[in-house]
Amino acid sequence: PRLLVVSILLASGVSLRAAESLSVAAAANFVYAIDALLAEFKRSAPGVVVTCTTGASGSLFAQVKNGAPFDVFLSADTEYPGQLVAAGLGDPTTLRTFATGRLVLWTTRPALDVSNPAAAVRSPLVRKLALAQPRFAPYGRAARAALEKLEVWSEAQPKIVMGENITQTAQFVETGNADAGFVALSLVLSPRLANQGRWTEVPPALYAGVSLDHAVVLTNRGTR
Repeated sequence: PRLLVVSILLASGVSLRAAESLSVAAAANFVYAIDALLAEFKRSAPGVVVTCTTGASGSLFAQVKNGAPFDVFLSADTEYPGQLVAAGLGDPTTLRTFATGRLVLWTTRPALDVSNPAAAVRSPLVRKLALAQPRFAPYGRAARAALEKLEVWSEAQPKIVMGENITQTAQFVETGNADAGFVALSLVLSPRLANQGRWTEVPPALYAGVSLDHAVVLTNRGTR
């Protein structure tokens, strides 16, 4: 997956002169992996200055549609890159699925058992439950779908604190501003968070209607 993303980055960098730059829009769950991706790209294209903006996939998609100068779009789903292509704003020949995300329920509270997500949501120990804004973040949509499937969405709502994206959602849990939260598996396995708290994977069947396949596409600007 990493080499595929780097190859897409290189595709956009082929026509760039040494003094020019490459602008990347990346879903927030890439925040702890993007440095490694860009370092690998830099070894292949040392003269290209790369800047990266992270955020919720939906927010980045909206920015591209409104003219934001991004060359590459890394999304936590396939829907937004597909919509970009359908709108004539992305190169269909570069659209690739390169990874599949997984949703987990994570806590840093020692006394809280998250092995049963439904029971954890109902627990009085969970006063604040973090999830990413479903309108913009695929992981937030997956979390809501799972809570609805578990029939605890109505009970969860008074406890919910919304993160603008999945990274902010994880920060709520990491800092103790939320007792538990639904985040990306890639985040809790990252070197920064790997030894903090405990987590349980949410069975994909609980959010089967929500795709967490991650896709990359070059914008029209990136093909010039």
